[in-house]
Amino acid sequence: MFCYIISLLMSRFLQTAKMKIFAAQVEEGKEGRDGEPSVGPVYRSLLSKNGFPPPEPDLTTSWDLFSKSVEKYQGNKMLGWRRFVDGKVGPYVWKTYKEVYDEVLQIGSALRASGAEPGCRVGIYGANCPQWVEAMEACNAHSLVCVPLYDTLGPGAVNFIIDHAEIDFVFVQDKKAKELLSPDCGSAQRLKTIICFTSLAEEDKEKVARTGVKSYSWDEFLHLGKENTSEILPPQPFSICTIMYTSGTSGDPKGVVLTHETISTFVRGIDLFMEQFEDKMTPDDVYLSFLPLAHILDRMIEEYFFRKGASVGYYHGDLNALKDDLMELKPTLLAGVPRVFEKIHEGIQKALEELRPLRRRIFDALYKYKLGWMNMGYKQKYASPLADLLAFRKVKARLGGRLRLVVCGGAPLSTEVEEFLRVTCCAFLVQGYGLTETCGPVTLGFPDEMCMVGAAGTVAVYNELRLEEVPDMGYHPLSDPPTGEICVRGKTLFAGYHKNAELTREAIKDGWFHTGDIGQILPNGVVKIIDRKKNLIKLSQGEYVALEYLENVYNIAPIVEDIWVYGDSFKSMLVAVVVPHEESTEKWAYSKGHMVSFSELCSLDQLKDYVLSELNCAAEKKKLRGFEYIKGFILDPHPFDMERDLVTATLKKRRNKLRHHYQVEIDELYGKLAVGRR
Repeated sequence: MFCYIISLLMSRFLQTAKMKIFAAQVEEGKEGRDGEPSVGPVYRSLLSKNGFPPPEPDLTTSWDLFSKSVEKYQGNKMLGWRRFVDGKVGPYVWKTYKEVYDEVLQIGSALRASGAEPGCRVGIYGANCPQWVEAMEACNAHSLVCVPLYDTLGPGAVNFIIDHAEIDFVFVQDKKAKELLSPDCGSAQRLKTIICFTSLAEEDKEKVARTGVKSYSWDEFLHLGKENTSEILPPQPFSICTIMYTSGTSGDPKGVVLTHETISTFVRGIDLFMEQFEDKMTPDDVYLSFLPLAHILDRMIEEYFFRKGASVGYYHGDLNALKDDLMELKPTLLAGVPRVFEKIHEGIQKALEELRPLRRRIFDALYKYKLGWMNMGYKQKYASPLADLLAFRKVKARLGGRLRLVVCGGAPLSTEVEEFLRVTCCAFLVQGYGLTETCGPVTLGFPDEMCMVGAAGTVAVYNELRLEEVPDMGYHPLSDPPTGEICVRGKTLFAGYHKNAELTREAIKDGWFHTGDIGQILPNGVVKIIDRKKNLIKLSQGEYVALEYLENVYNIAPIVEDIWVYGDSFKSMLVAVVVPHEESTEKWAYSKGHMVSFSELCSLDQLKDYVLSELNCAAEKKKLRGFEYIKGFILDPHPFDMERDLVTATLKKRRNKLRHHYQVEIDELYGKLAVGRR
C-alpha cells in the first residue's frame, strides 16, 4: 500500500510539473489575402514531427496485411459467428487464419473462372459475417476492386451503386437477395454472377435464372474454385482496393476511392501510435463487430486486427440482443457510435435507480473518488482498485468482463457519457474523428488522458491538419482558441470520388481535403469537433444558427430521446421534432395520473408543456441566445429510423429527408406560432 501511495504521488508530481503537448506545430498560420480565407498553423503527430515515418517494405497492400498474418498466426482464431440451432442462437464457432486463407484462395479462383479480371468491380451486400471478409480478401488476392453495398439503406442506394461502380459480380446475404432481385433494382440486370453467403431460396434461384445471370451457393462457389485453381495476382500499392460509398446526408452516395497503399499506411500508423502505450494489442484480443463492414470504421478496425493475428466475432444480427453477444464473446475491444454508448449509459443509470438509497450514495461517492484521482492524471486501473472491486466490476461484467478498450466514432460523444464510462467500465475509452475520405480516424484520443474528454484526440501519424476560416460562422483559425473548418492532407487520404472529378476538385484544394467539419485546437494540440459547416442556417433577422450544436444541447434534457432542430431563412424562430424518452415520459405520466399508451401521451398538451420547460432549462444551462430557443415542436413517439430513410446507417440525420417527412406539420406549426405572436 505504501508503494502504491508513493507511485500516486510521483504520478501527480509528473502530471502537474508540465502540461503535456500532443501535437507538433510544423508550419505557421497566415491571414488571408484578397478575399481568401485565413488558415491556421499545420499540426502533425509528435511521431511525425520531422516527417512521416517510412512504411514497412513488406506491408504495402491490404493483401499483405492478411497474407503475412496467415504465415505467422495460422492456427489462431480469426473469424467467429454464432450458428442458429432449432431457431436458437448457439455459442461462437471459429475459423482459423489458415482455414480462412484456404477458402479465400478458392473464392478467388472461382471469381477468375467466372470471368473476373484485375480491376473488375465486385459488390458485397449483406450483414457482417465471415463470408463478407472472405469475399473481400479474395478481391485483394486477385487485384479486384471490392465495392461494399449498403446493408441498411435498401435497394435505392444498391441500384445506384451497382450501376455507378459498374459491378459485375455480387456476393449477397440470403436475406438481401430479394432486394437485389426487386424490380426497383434494375441495375442488377447488368450482373454476370451472384454468389450467396449461404444458398438462395428456390424462388430466388428461379428469378436469377430468368435474368440470365449465374447464381451459386457458397459451397458451390468454393467447389468451382477448387476445381479451377488460379494463381493469385496480388495488387500493387497504387492499385484501387475499394470504392466505398458514403451514405451522405443528401443526394446520391459518393464513391470514395481508396488504394491499397492508403489502407496499409493507415494500419502502419496505428501500429506506431499503439507503440507509445504500456497496454499493447495482442493476438489474444477479440473484437465484437456489429457496425456495418460497408463503412470505414469497422473495416479498418478489422484490418488492424488481421494485422495483429487477433480474433473478430460477428454479432448474430439483432442489435437489440447485442448484450447476449457481449456475454457470449467476452470481447476485449468494443467500437460503436454515440447512440450505442448512450444506451449502455442509460441501462447502467436505470440499474442504479433500482438500488436502495444507501447503495446508490456509496456508488456516487466511489464514482467521485475515482474520478478525482483520474482527473489528477492517474491511470484508470490504478485510480481506485477498491472502487473497481466494490462497484465498477459489475459494470465491466455487463460488458462481457474482459473489455480493455472502447472506441467511439461517427459523431461526438457527450462529455457526461464519456466521463461516466471512462470511470465505470474499467477499460480505456477513446474518441476519434475521421471520414471515409481519410480512411478512418484522422485524429484519435489517448487512453488515460482526461484532458481529452469531450475531444477527438490528436492528429494521426500519417496526416497533417489545419483549420481554415469560416467568416459566416465567425470561426477564425488565428483566434484564441483557434477555430475553423478542419482540413487534412497526408498519406491516408482518398484518391478522389469515383466518376466525379468536379466534386473531387471541390473537396481537395491545394492538396488539402476540406472536411466541412468545424474544429477547435486546444492549447495542448488536441482537436475538438464543435460544429458542422453545412448545417449553418441564417434566420430571417440575420442571425446564424448551428443546428447540430443546438441538437447536442437539447439532447441533454432527460425527457429527450432524440431531436431534430429546424430553421427557415424566411422565419425568425426555430422549431423541432422531439422524440420523447419513453421511460422518462411514462414516469411523468404516472406522477400526473395519466394511464394511456406512449403514443397517446405524445398528443397531450400537458406533456408538450413539460417538454418545452425541459428544453428551456437545457437552453438556460448552456446560456443560449434568445433566437436559439425552440419556440415550437412536434412530438413523435417513433424514433428517427432507417426504415423511413430519416437517418444514415451511422445514425446521422438526413436533414432533407426529415424536412420532407415533416413538412406539412412544420408548416402548420409555423402558422400557429405566427397566430400566437399577433
